[in-house]
Amino acid sequence: MVAVMLLFAASVIEQAEALPHRVWVNLALALLLVFVAIILIRYVAQMNKLVLGGIIVMVLIVVGFQWIYERNEPAFLTPAINAIAGFFPSKPEIRH
Repeated sequence: MVAVMLLFAASVIEQAEALPHRVWVNLALALLLVFVAIILIRYVAQMNKLVLGGIIVMVLIVVGFQWIYERNEPAFLTPAINAIAGFFPSKPEIRH
């Protein structure tokens, strides 16, 4: 049984070595992102809720105006963006 497990482990290691370096870079970046997210969540949990609410509102406003200007909103939000897009400027269409 132990020999079979060692055989499987060697096979997995060989397959992992065959992966491109970009996969390992992406995994390392994902792990770093998880650590940063944990640190940020702990910091935000201690933050004044009024300041946190202001930051969230500002981010939502910037993202919303970007969606209206560029018209690259998610498909499920298109009806809502269509309803308010007439009141704000949009990026002109370039036709060739």
